[in-house]
Amino acid sequence: MIGRMSRRFNGLFACTLVIAASGCAWFGGSDKKIPALPTLTSANSATLAWSASVGKSGGYLFVPGFGDRLVYAASYKGEVYALAEEGGRTVTRIETKTQLAGGVGVGENLVVVASVKGDVLAFDAAGRSLWKASMAGDILAAPAVVGAKVIVRTADGRIFALNRVDGKRQWVFQRATPSLTLRTNASVVSNRGTLYAGYAGGKVVAIEVEGGKPIWEATISLPRGATELERIADVAGLPVIDDTRVCAAVYQGRTGCVETLSGNVLWSREISSPDGVAVDAKNVYVADTGGTVFALDKTNGATLWKLERLVHRDPGTPILVNGKLLVGDKDGLVHVMSTETGDLIGRLTTDGSRVVSLLANGDRAIAQTDKGGVFAINVK
Repeated sequence: MIGRMSRRFNGLFACTLVIAASGCAWFGGSDKKIPALPTLTSANSATLAWSASVGKSGGYLFVPGFGDRLVYAASYKGEVYALAEEGGRTVTRIETKTQLAGGVGVGENLVVVASVKGDVLAFDAAGRSLWKASMAGDILAAPAVVGAKVIVRTADGRIFALNRVDGKRQWVFQRATPSLTLRTNASVVSNRGTLYAGYAGGKVVAIEVEGGKPIWEATISLPRGATELERIADVAGLPVIDDTRVCAAVYQGRTGCVETLSGNVLWSREISSPDGVAVDAKNVYVADTGGTVFALDKTNGATLWKLERLVHRDPGTPILVNGKLLVGDKDGLVHVMSTETGDLIGRLTTDGSRVVSLLANGDRAIAQTDKGGVFAINVK
């Protein structure tokens, strides 16, 4: 199996290439000269609200979770911090007493993370241990709290539904995978009783939350190439739900959208990305494998603009905050773009290490870096 562990060190996910569980090489990478960033000609639209340190990622991808006026962030060494949404002070620190590989999932009075041993650990908001469940497999994605269930995706693509009260298994979904595939950090997204997940072979799958039954399977991009390595074409980022559409990008493939009800493909474009996409009322946004950021018409996929000034900087999954488009890069920069023109209108420097995750939290962006910095960013 070919695997991608943690964040790709040539985009939003780690990129260790593992063959038959031994030996590795970098997946991607470039020694090309990075273009200089332009000087901002207007007032910087990104300012730092606060920052905190939670500990290094250890090569894994940790995604902040959001609770009642709190931001939860975890580290490889096993600490989970609840930070005040205003000011960033530590409200609670949970000592899991084990090394972590995924997190943080948050629900009402529930905080869930995944250990490097393949266990899901659940705590209440005060940090008291509630239960532990073994998945007998690597967990690289943050568990997701969906109603009365905790949804866990293992590195081999299996999806488990656990009872949020005691962690007991309720169902498991699994499908056949190619002999060579990426191990991604992508979890699942949910909407109206349905889970959506990306898979190898350019697939997006819809699954019932209640019983784990498959609803449909859509192919955004077919594998191509003469060798198995060239034929890797995986949805490595999270799909994004936009009312009647589910949109996603395929590594070594295409970017496109499918209907939520039927899985019928609405359109697809020859844009390869190992990351996720962002969607607003008009556009789909994606950063390709070279670092060019595209704005595509949501209805037909036509290119509206593209920004090449981030080439070779490894921009990750774009997000939208206050009508602006943001991406983080491998040097710890968060870039702000106009959604109308693609012009760079803001920039914020974090701690110089890769931005491993960037999420919208209301009118702010929350970035977490490889060194364990958590940064709350105001966007105007």
